[in-house]
Amino acid sequence: MTSLAWAAPPDALKDAAQGVVGRVIDGDTVRLKDGAADIRLIGLQAPKLPLGRRGFKAWPLAEESKGALSELVLDKSVTVRLGTSAQDRNGRILAHLVRDDGLWIQGEMLKRGMARVYTFPDNRALASEMLALEAEARAAKRGIWADGFYAVRDAADVPPGDIGTFQIVEGTVQDAAQVRDRIYLNFGADFRTDFTVSIEKKYWPAFSEPLALKGARIEVRGWLTSRNGPMIEATHPEQIAAP
Repeated sequence: MTSLAWAAPPDALKDAAQGVVGRVIDGDTVRLKDGAADIRLIGLQAPKLPLGRRGFKAWPLAEESKGALSELVLDKSVTVRLGTSAQDRNGRILAHLVRDDGLWIQGEMLKRGMARVYTFPDNRALASEMLALEAEARAAKRGIWADGFYAVRDAADVPPGDIGTFQIVEGTVQDAAQVRDRIYLNFGADFRTDFTVSIEKKYWPAFSEPLALKGARIEVRGWLTSRNGPMIEATHPEQIAAP
């Protein structure tokens, strides 16, 4: 596969460090040689490995994703560019990685189909570029996109076993309503059982007229919870897109 020649991320992202990657932990986490903390690649969710978690079963292609990242960065010099929030609650550094030859690592992992886009309200830089690269890999069925485990779910039939997992769900918004401090996008006739997207009031300013999505066919990404049926909490607009 031809590597993606991509300019370094925007100057708005601060250079935090330069170093050589000494360890690849999984498909979205590395550590620099002599580094004190793990570096979590912003915007990616690679297939998960157990990493010592008892009873946790590795997701399909988890080793392949780790292998792809190892090929790209292990023993190679990189620049660490911080996101808006520079550290997560586990003490990991949150950053984009750029190899010395200019290769943007997040972009290459997405292009190879070795990860999905996973953004946060406080770390959204380069989301549109990442989503475009993910879409390219999905269309070509590269990597994880050839495996049913990562298939886009139909809002009309979200498997119960998906609760507690990160999913991309596609469907038509049947109704949109504000109920006290939340906006609900309902994808079925019965909000008590059908798939729903919830947007808490504090996140409304980030969205452009979410109530106007009634009748639109969209896809939503996020962690599925169970609250009167399967639900995804949307905190920022990059979670919602046209399919």
